[in-house]
Amino acid sequence: MKKFKIEDTVMLLIDHQEGTINFSANRPHEEIISRARTLARVARDLNIPVVLTSSQEDLAQGPLLKDMEEILPQQFANRVKRQGITNAWEDDAFKAAVLKAADGRKNIVMAGLTNDVCIVWPSISMVEEGFDVQVVIDGGGAPSQMAEDVARNTWEKHGVRTTTISQFISELVHSWATPEGEKVKPILFEEIYSKLFK
Repeated sequence: MKKFKIEDTVMLLIDHQEGTINFSANRPHEEIISRARTLARVARDLNIPVVLTSSQEDLAQGPLLKDMEEILPQQFANRVKRQGITNAWEDDAFKAAVLKAADGRKNIVMAGLTNDVCIVWPSISMVEEGFDVQVVIDGGGAPSQMAEDVARNTWEKHGVRTTTISQFISELVHSWATPEGEKVKPILFEEIYSKLFK
């Protein structure tokens, strides 16, 4: 298994919107938001390129979560506003933004809403074009557990890896004692682990 490294990874955060989060019923919204915030903060603090995208912000999907604007203001301002294309990779502006951000990098980590629509198709498409792709499954959700299970089974059959927030970050930094590990430890604690003790 090829391990992702900070210097060869690009992050895609897809459709973390005020409306789309309501399409997820299989895990708490607070959990999804905390994982999305963690990914955004880790990318910012480790200088990992990030592309944000949204779909039909003026309709039920709503605007991107304010958390994304707070953590990644430049990427928020430059977000790709899709007009309903479910497979973001088929949106010319999104694909161009990803290729520009990647600048030759071939490892993609992604999370978003919903896993059964907005994540399954671009993840497969990118594998088909030669990228290695991981989906942070708890950074998104689906209308039902069945919907997510089917999506996960589908993307894994096409070579997309499934991971979780802590598993992915531990793969990325490989040691908490490194300078990078020291940067991400407080993020994990503030966004995830401190909430477990309440």
